[in-house]
Amino acid sequence: MAKKILILSASPKKDGNTAMLVNWFCKGARAKDVEIEIVLAAFLKYKSNGCTSCRVCQKIKEYECVIDDEAKPVLKKMAEADVIVMATPLYFFGPSAQLKLIFDRMFSLFKWDNEAKTMQTVLKGKTLVLIASAFEDVGLEVLEKPFALTAEYSGMKFKSLLIPNAGVSGTIKNDAAIREKTISLGREIG
Repeated sequence: MAKKILILSASPKKDGNTAMLVNWFCKGARAKDVEIEIVLAAFLKYKSNGCTSCRVCQKIKEYECVIDDEAKPVLKKMAEADVIVMATPLYFFGPSAQLKLIFDRMFSLFKWDNEAKTMQTVLKGKTLVLIASAFEDVGLEVLEKPFALTAEYSGMKFKSLLIPNAGVSGTIKNDAAIREKTISLGREIG
């Protein structure tokens, strides 16, 4: 059975550095028997700006967000994937706002019993991959931290590829070393 890889590409630029990194990652991953789906998170239609803290997801049996918009099926696909890749540019020491909207709504993929002090999640055992680039050499370690902590908390494996000094949007396409590094990560994960 093919490994399912869900990629959330979170740049608002369809041909920028993030898009190029996603393409290279896919090239490497496709060397194996994988099923890849790419979601352009910046172009989804949202009804809310992230999690609204309604907590209805904690009262239902299903691991799903009850807000009925284009993020809802993406969260469902996260539950079904073997690997979740989040690709984003660095914006003010964090991921793009479009990725943060979905990242916050991952709350619905967890069930907490506060009295018993327990947590269950459909993410356990999956692999979370962060691919991020920054214009200069500052801030990527800050961006990486919430993803690494989420993976650890959830019982997920975690890998990251952080690209400092990527330059302005689109310039990364000429960097053979970064291309090879990204393709190699795709092969490793695939």
